[in-house]
Amino acid sequence: MADDTKFLLLFLLLNSSTLCFSTEQDIQCLKSVQQSVTDPNGVLKSSWNFENNTVAFICRFTGVECWHPDEDRVLSLRLGNLGLEGPFPRGLQYCTSMMNLDLSNNNFEGPIPANISREVPYLTSLDLSYNSFSGSIPQNISNMTYLNVLSLQHNQFIGEIPRKFNLLTRLSEFNVAENLLSGPIPSLLAVRFSASNFAGNQGLCGSPLDDCPPSKRRWRPVRIRLHKLNNQSSIGAAVGFVVGFVAAFYFPHCFVCSERLRAYVVRI
Repeated sequence: MADDTKFLLLFLLLNSSTLCFSTEQDIQCLKSVQQSVTDPNGVLKSSWNFENNTVAFICRFTGVECWHPDEDRVLSLRLGNLGLEGPFPRGLQYCTSMMNLDLSNNNFEGPIPANISREVPYLTSLDLSYNSFSGSIPQNISNMTYLNVLSLQHNQFIGEIPRKFNLLTRLSEFNVAENLLSGPIPSLLAVRFSASNFAGNQGLCGSPLDDCPPSKRRWRPVRIRLHKLNNQSSIGAAVGFVVGFVAAFYFPHCFVCSERLRAYVVRI
């Protein structure tokens, strides 16, 4: 907890000198998010009005929480259960002070950006649960060292849980249940979280789930490449064999020079 407090104070100190610049970036961040998602219920369209130029106007947007009521700097973006659709929102890298991102209970689909830790490096909470996100879970998430909460349950993620997730030592909540994951569970996650946090993935194995099956050595067929003979050489070899056989059959004395060896010539 003391380390988290120090980080927060240092973070605020570093960002205080660039307040105006951050304000412009945060506005750009929300504009990009609004443009990149499908909003069938019109929630963002009706609430996110960028024509308003009053101080901290974005702090009154639905799902937007600012660091301070008088500052246009996004602390949290909570867009859960709004019926939003489309790919992972774009432009989040401009919300340079954001620490919480909640996209849960929507209809988002497609992969998570492979460089997500560069887009939102200071997140302490990332909730993408109950969507249709797919593809592999980015190993890059392991660089988000301030994460306390990582909720990825009820999606369509495939592949293994990255082993580097053992580096996420601050995690107090972690859930990947009901996906399409496979392979062994990283050791430290297995110790810290219960089986329910990994349930519903038929391919996952290891503590706290069932043991992984022993690895089997697979035999691979080896292809032996034979040099192909061209047509002329094949015909020549065949003719030579026939001529040699006929000559040896009818004229054995031409091929056997020794009387001892003549005894071994057998006429058919």
